[in-house]
Formats: sequence, structure tokens, C-alpha cells
Amino acid sequence: MSGYILSIDQGTTSSRAIIFDGDMKMAGSAQAEITQYYPQPGWVEHDATEIWQSVVDTVRKAIADAGLDAADITAIGITNQRETVVVWDRKSGTPLHRAIVWQDRRTAEMCESLKADGYEKLFSAKTGLLLDPYFSGTKLRWLLDNVDGLREKAEAGDVCFGTIDSWLIYNLTGGRVHATDATNASRTLLYNIDDGLWDEELLGILRIPAVMLPEVRECADHFGRVDQALFGAELPILGVAGDQQAAAMGNACFEPGMMKSTYGTGCFALLNTGRDRVSSSNRMLTTIAYRLDGETTYALEGSIFIAGAAVQWLRDGLGIIGQASEAGVLAAKADPGQQVYIVPAFTGLGAPYWDPAARGAIFGLTRNSGPAEFARAVLESVAYQTLDLLVAMKKDWGVNQLETVLRVDGGMAASDWTMQCLADMTGNPVDRSAIRETTALGAAWLAGSKAGIWPGRREFAQAWACDRRFSPSMDETERQGKIIGWKNAVSRMISDASAG
Repeated sequence: MSGYILSIDQGTTSSRAIIFDGDMKMAGSAQAEITQYYPQPGWVEHDATEIWQSVVDTVRKAIADAGLDAADITAIGITNQRETVVVWDRKSGTPLHRAIVWQDRRTAEMCESLKADGYEKLFSAKTGLLLDPYFSGTKLRWLLDNVDGLREKAEAGDVCFGTIDSWLIYNLTGGRVHATDATNASRTLLYNIDDGLWDEELLGILRIPAVMLPEVRECADHFGRVDQALFGAELPILGVAGDQQAAAMGNACFEPGMMKSTYGTGCFALLNTGRDRVSSSNRMLTTIAYRLDGETTYALEGSIFIAGAAVQWLRDGLGIIGQASEAGVLAAKADPGQQVYIVPAFTGLGAPYWDPAARGAIFGLTRNSGPAEFARAVLESVAYQTLDLLVAMKKDWGVNQLETVLRVDGGMAASDWTMQCLADMTGNPVDRSAIRETTALGAAWLAGSKAGIWPGRREFAQAWACDRRFSPSMDETERQGKIIGWKNAVSRMISDASAG
């Protein structure tokens, strides 16, 4: 294979540009942090213009880092922070408000009102999502209701709405293309994931003019050509996907039953359910994993609020480790005769519990409990929470006995001790990719395969390299005892939170 692929990875805290060569190895990269704005408690915003400029800067630096000319690049893939909302003037391209970030909670009251009016089942049936401020739809409604003159301009067709991918595509193509892909569309609360269309009924409920929405395309598709003035060549944009879906593709999770978990501050897990759109009875999310060659593949998604953040708590809050990489080493020294449980509900519990009022708790302390036992309990809590997601997903899917291949990425995946613990607790093998930049790789694969210089799904999956497989080795009696202790700890903590 020959040719280079540029992957733009626009995340919540930074923008990255990574160039992969014909062997799918990194040839150059650059990164720039972006500013976080907190205008009110619970509000989170980004400057869309700053995001755009950071992408331009990192692309130029990555090309220079690789020692290339822009003309050496065959195609561009884009992956992005999902659910973040941008509105801009269709003609001038000027943002009409700061971007409202996926973490923003300003529409909580709106969501509760919609639930009270009985709309959650309808939204869930059509979009696979819950009525929560996390998603884009209520953010857009808030903008239309609160930015002077925006609704009138939008109804006149003078305003574009998009998630970050759409904003970048519009600017990269000099305003010629207003488009998104199916994965990002599926996170807006506005997109019918069965019919593959913006849903008129949901748009009506949220009072959102359809004329402001982008065209929805497949993940590997033609999204226009980059203005030559930007980088020196009219590069085609051939792949787009939201970050979690891009990570699943970067991990080659193309078969039903394959699951990826990304361990950063929190954890996002996606389980490929194939052509089956599985509705959850455990408050998981049903989402589009990808749409390729006219066929939609679905996934169940669950989120853990606290994963790596609990390790940061060990370091910054308790001071028992100097750096995050020390947690596994310390955990290995824990007394096997003790069983300390830490439920890290620092900001509530995510799926499958969804208890925003819950707070962290520690159970099983003895006089001999110390730093090593705390480190083990924190890392085990990530494994237990992943098991909770996996069990709930399998119940939803009705395949409880199916062994799941769990592929992992993110900062915590570098810890051998944590990954072995994850394999032991879930009872499933855990595969760690040889390429850690799996999100950027997923976007690059979409573009490279569309361009015809990278392999298709089957060949890419065969080429996917495992750095190490962690196989379950814990005695089943011991495993079940630990799981029972975790369930007991969570149930007591939730009861205390509810009572208090």
C-alpha cells in the first residue's frame, strides 16, 4: 500500500492531527489544547472559531512533522467529540454563539419537562437515546429560544446547525458542504436510526427548523474537497465518525459480540449488535456503530463516569501515588486476605444504575487497610463497572452465554495489572491494540478504505495487531465472591444516597 492518510481528531480538550503511512503506522502528528469556558455552574462551552483554527494549525504542523507536502496525502478522515453543538451563519460562516459542549447540563429542566409530558418513550423508540442534556437536540432548542434573532434567521434558511464534524467539513470545504455522518446524527435526539432520516415529529416537538440541519452521509463517503489555499492541495474528505464509534472501528470491532472500551477520565463501552437494533431495558443507549455500503450496523453503548479519574484521585486527592502508572504496581502489593471496595460515584453513577445523587463510598476497611488496598480497590472498581455494563448489554441483547471479545484503548489500558483484573472480573479475554491511537486510526481507516489504498473490513480486521491478550485466570469461586461483594457495596451505597 502507498499514500498517506490524514486523521483529524477533534476532542473535548484538544485537537490532534495524525498522519498514517501506507502501512497504517504514524508518520507525523501535532496537538493543540482548546479553551474550556464555564459561564455558569453546569454550563460548558467552546469557541468554535478557536476549534477551527486549532485544526488548521495542527494539520499544518503534522504535515511538516511527517516531512511531507499536502499533495502526498491521499485523503482525510475526521473524528470528533460527539453531541457538541455549533450554529453559524450560512453565508459568512460566522458562529452565532459559542459551541455548547456535550458535558453541558443547562437543558436539564427542559428534559425533565419533556419527560413529564410523556415524550421519553417516543424519543427512545426513534433515536435509541434517553431524554438527557447530554445530547444535541435540547441544546439546539435552547439556542433557538435564547439567542436573539436566531430562530427567525434559522427559519429563513440562513443558519447552519452541526456537530463538530459538520463545522469542520463546512470550513475545510470553504462553505460548500454542510454534511454529517450517520454516527454523529444518531447522537442528536433528532435522527430516526431505523429510517435513517431526520425525524419530522421530533423536530416538531423541539421546534427545530429542518432547513438548518446537515445532509447525513455514510461514514465512508465523499464529504467534499478541502480548499487548496488551506494546505496547498484539494484533499478529499472521505471518512467521518464520532469518536467512540471511530475507536470501535479502529479496534476492528466489526463482528456482532465484539466490544470496545475506552478508558480515559471515564469509560465508554460499545457492543456491536450487528444489523439488530436492540432496545435496552437497562437504560443503555442504542446507537449507530457505523453505516457502510448502504448497511447500518448498530451498537449498545454504556458509560462509566469515573475510570481514570479515580486513579487521579489516588494521586492528587490522597497522594498515595506520584503518577498514574504507579497504581497497578501498588495494587499488586495489596493483602489478598483483605477485600476493600471503593464505589467511585464522585459525580453519581452512570449505566446501568443512573443515580445522579449517589456519591462515593468505601466498604470493607480493616485496621490493616492501606495505600495498596486502596489502589487495588480503585482499579477493581473499573473492572466491576465494566462487568456491570457487559452484563446489562448481554441481557438487552439476549445472548448471556456468548463470550465477548473486549478490545481496549485509552490511558488505563497501558496498565497490565488493570487489564488482567478486567479479564478476570468480566470472565472474557481482553485484547490491547498495538496501536494506541485507535480513534484516529478508525477515522483514517474510513478514509483510506474509501480511497482504495487501505484494506476493507475483513482485511483490516485481519491486519489488526494485538499488543497483548489478557485471558481470565481467576478461580470462579473467588471471582463470584468478589462480584457479590461489589454488588452489595453498590446496593448499600445507593440505599444510603436515596435515604439521605
